[in-house]
Amino acid sequence: MKILITGASGQLGTELRHLLDSRGIEYLAMDSTQLDITDAKAVDNFFENERPNVVYDCAAYTAVDAAEEEPGKTTNGLVNVEGTRNLAIASERVKATLVYISTDYVFDGTNSEMYSEEDSANPKNQYGLAKYQGEQLVQKIMSKYYIIRTSWVFGKYGKNFVYTMLKLAETHDELSVVDDQVGRPTWTKTLADFMTYAVENRIEYGIYQLSNDNSCSWFEFASEILKDKQVTIHPVDSSKFPQKAYRPKHSVMSLEKAKLMGFSIISWQEALREFKSDL
Repeated sequence: MKILITGASGQLGTELRHLLDSRGIEYLAMDSTQLDITDAKAVDNFFENERPNVVYDCAAYTAVDAAEEEPGKTTNGLVNVEGTRNLAIASERVKATLVYISTDYVFDGTNSEMYSEEDSANPKNQYGLAKYQGEQLVQKIMSKYYIIRTSWVFGKYGKNFVYTMLKLAETHDELSVVDDQVGRPTWTKTLADFMTYAVENRIEYGIYQLSNDNSCSWFEFASEILKDKQVTIHPVDSSKFPQKAYRPKHSVMSLEKAKLMGFSIISWQEALREFKSDL
């Protein structure tokens, strides 16, 4: 089996590389300087020469607020839509399995219950819209694919909320964090585990949702991150931190489908403990 990782130097791509390294599994790792997925000709040539069997697409534009600047014309659209299209076409041509990472932002966050894979998408920001358009392209073009929606990602190898909170605690005695947005944190190691689990166990193709178990607000997440620090955290509503892009108020996604496939999911609290113990 020949494996390709796109976006290999990013937060998730790096985690996935370390996971495969620990298992002694060989792979091709390409970042944007080595393979520009927005260049259809370059992607076609690469796939024709290398002919991967599995493509872990970790390439993504994730600057949510910046994506609002020029809807449809930013790097967001180029990478998350056109880049996804190019990878899907090339993957289908060589009969590869594509693993595409999507987001809870495909939902509008108005549902008081957990979102299932079958619930209607209604993205309210440009990033969520682009990722949803990527999902649609994968479904339209591909015959063998896994679309994995995730949320609130943190990990060892990139910028994320956990690192931000820990850094702020070094210079602040008090912090304010929003408490009216609820979701599920996701450790990159758990996500990478599921990506490889899906492929290696040949579970049913389709859409899955994967985060760590249990849900929380950003305030609750921050409180757990900093519970051993000398800092006071104040809960505030989102109006205190106005942002260009809409954020869902309640984007808790059901994990039942992934669990039914036999995948064991630890809580976000346990994931955070393991993550911090490894720092």
